[in-house]
Amino acid sequence: MGWIQAAAGRTTTVRTETAVASVREAMEEAAEVEAETEMNGMTGEQIRQGIIGQAERLVQEQLGGDSSGHDWWHMFRVARTARRIAEAEGADVFVCELAALLHDLADEKLVEDKEAGQRRIEAWLNEAGVSPGDTDHIMEIIRTVSYSGGHGVPMRTLEGRIVQDADRLDAIGAIGIGRTFAYGGAKGRLMHDPAQAPREAMTQEEYRSSGGTAINHFYEKLLKLKDLMNTDTGRALALERHRYMEGFLEQFYQEWEGESPMFRKTP
Repeated sequence: MGWIQAAAGRTTTVRTETAVASVREAMEEAAEVEAETEMNGMTGEQIRQGIIGQAERLVQEQLGGDSSGHDWWHMFRVARTARRIAEAEGADVFVCELAALLHDLADEKLVEDKEAGQRRIEAWLNEAGVSPGDTDHIMEIIRTVSYSGGHGVPMRTLEGRIVQDADRLDAIGAIGIGRTFAYGGAKGRLMHDPAQAPREAMTQEEYRSSGGTAINHFYEKLLKLKDLMNTDTGRALALERHRYMEGFLEQFYQEWEGESPMFRKTP
């Protein structure tokens, strides 16, 4: 009987220890799952911000020395504007910001082979860990965002329309004026020639190979952008910048002609 009682006691002890261990293990697993769930929620945003940071460094490396108005700071401004419009319009902020940062890395104004440039961007997105769906979306935006002489393909998604608005906004207003003359200077183009009239219509090839003056560029593209905005936010911002350009052109022509209120005789 003593042996049987001792064996029964040992069995009970083993069962109790096993039960306690099982409960402890279950609690630890539950804690790990809870911690992992919480961490994943934070990590998702951290990963996205990390990718944005990588993209910023990439653009700085690729375009940091550009003097044509398509430099790192252009990308930075477009990305910031795209983010703010996306927040106002309820769009995917990450897709808008990342597409805006990368949108000119394959622009044919800056690279010899546009398709090769696009492949490099897509490879970078994959290596950075961007999801396949977001990668496809971003690449679609990059391929269709360009003005292309007014012959571009309409943007399919809200995010694409937002990035296009942000890019066009950086082409008008005070910044747009500065970029226009920076690009003209980089390409060796005249500031203004009264004998050269702006062209009313151009093919995409003519637009890309344009040798027109900086002032004509206002009429061939910049003054048209206000009416090509896609979003309510973009249209409101464009109107303000459009009016600034109109005021600039009025002042430019006065100075070109040597006119001033000082020279006007009172009756």
